[in-house]
Amino acid sequence: MTTDITGPVIVGAVFGLGVYMLVRALVPTRRSAVSTIARVDALRHRGPGGGFHPAARAEPTEPARPSRLDEWRTNAGRQLAEAYRRRGWEQRSLRADLALLERGWEEFLATKVVMAALGLFFGPFLFGVIWMLGFGSSPFIPLWLALVCALGFFFLPDVEVRRDAAARRKDFRRVIAAYLDLVSMSLAGGRGLPEALKAASEVSDSWALVRIRTALSDARITGLSQWQALGRLGDEVGVEELRDLSSSLALVADDGAKVRTSLAARAETMRNRELAEIEGSAGEKSQSMLVAQLLLCVGFLIFLVFPAGMRVFGI
Repeated sequence: MTTDITGPVIVGAVFGLGVYMLVRALVPTRRSAVSTIARVDALRHRGPGGGFHPAARAEPTEPARPSRLDEWRTNAGRQLAEAYRRRGWEQRSLRADLALLERGWEEFLATKVVMAALGLFFGPFLFGVIWMLGFGSSPFIPLWLALVCALGFFFLPDVEVRRDAAARRKDFRRVIAAYLDLVSMSLAGGRGLPEALKAASEVSDSWALVRIRTALSDARITGLSQWQALGRLGDEVGVEELRDLSSSLALVADDGAKVRTSLAARAETMRNRELAEIEGSAGEKSQSMLVAQLLLCVGFLIFLVFPAGMRVFGI
């Protein structure tokens, strides 16, 4: 009798806990003073682009009304971001990856919520397929499959962002090496350091140079030095080379010859590091090809020997 009651009690408790967590995540709660101050600081750091623009009054347009799904996603992302902020979960590396990919934090969290909801439906669907094949009859299997799939789907966007950000950060480092060469040549041509940094960022419209050019332009508005702006950009996107460049430029900014020598040496070091990474990647690929060839040879030998072994052993 006790065993018959335990199963429904556990299922009901887990289901009730899931409903409670979903309601707590979606229903707005009263903000604390710390979260309100953090929200004000975030709005202030957005700069002039996040405020009111006078041209918005000149030509009033009818804004596109978001659908219910978009409103739900926006609300879920905002509530989850608020929960992260209240608990002090900064996720600095993940935020740096999102900044490098030019994606919003709340939008990313909303995507995680949607993926978790899809995982809740995918788990029972997977159980239905397994049950049709004749495997599994316990009522706990779809419950656990739903929870496991929801948890796995919740972290799938993190894996995608890490992968894309790693590839883009590698491209960023390659662009920085070429950018330092351009700055060094501009310094050799007689330009000052601020002019050389700005002129080198205007030679192309690639996304990396656009980010550098935007950071340098913002430094002129905010009153920061250009090397401080580069250091802030390095902190934002998680690129160590920009932070090191900012520190070295702050030390030798007054001596043009030292700056030129330092930038040329740094660019050469980055190119040598990139060449070493390419050679290491090529070596790994050649080793994997060798292993694949060996496995192919072993499979071919088994294919040749198997009929003879069947005859010898009389199977």
